[in-house]
Amino acid sequence: MKASNVLVSQPFEKMEEGLGPLYPVVDDIALLKRLLAHGVRTVQLRVKDPNHPHLEAMVKDAVGYGELYNAQVFINDHWEKALSAGAYGIHLGQDDLKSADLNAIAKAGIRLGVSTRTAEELQLALSLNPSYLAIGHIFPTPTKQMPTPPQGIEQLKTHLRTVNGKVPTVAIGGIDLSVASDVWQSGVDAIAVVRAITQSEDLAATLHSFADILTEEARNELSTAL
Repeated sequence: MKASNVLVSQPFEKMEEGLGPLYPVVDDIALLKRLLAHGVRTVQLRVKDPNHPHLEAMVKDAVGYGELYNAQVFINDHWEKALSAGAYGIHLGQDDLKSADLNAIAKAGIRLGVSTRTAEELQLALSLNPSYLAIGHIFPTPTKQMPTPPQGIEQLKTHLRTVNGKVPTVAIGGIDLSVASDVWQSGVDAIAVVRAITQSEDLAATLHSFADILTEEARNELSTAL
């Protein structure tokens, strides 16, 4: 798919508070609410099963909790339900861009995040003027079957140079506390995490640990040391 095959009549809304630095991706409404209650500002609801019996209710609940906590909640893939529910944002993969009504999303003032895995996909996504770009997967991940190999941090840096600050960026894929600092040093605007949150036995402690890493002070200190 070339960029010329996807036309959007207007740019997507920007994110008032930026992206990050921490962007949890979850499939559980109770966990999503807990994250918002802990002060996380941006969260994504990713329910893989399009036939999930409670999908519509989950989308509505996620949108409602986002409004309640004045947070930025994105709905993954299920753009029609998200559009109907008045979602703050929608996140789409490359295949979803072919079928989603991007103009309807843009006209509704809903933010759009787009997944990218290659340089070509990155250029396509940039041409859409999205609200943010997701770059991944950075490390191996069992949470989703991927058609491309892990990109690693050096390739992430290359993609960030291509973006050149035009839109906010988030790194995703296999990121946990052990590698979060290395990814943060790339200059990415946010780090998306899945298992590090969904499998956490102490959510508050995990969020605190990420908060210690994902600060501009920590990034600047390590960059100076290097």
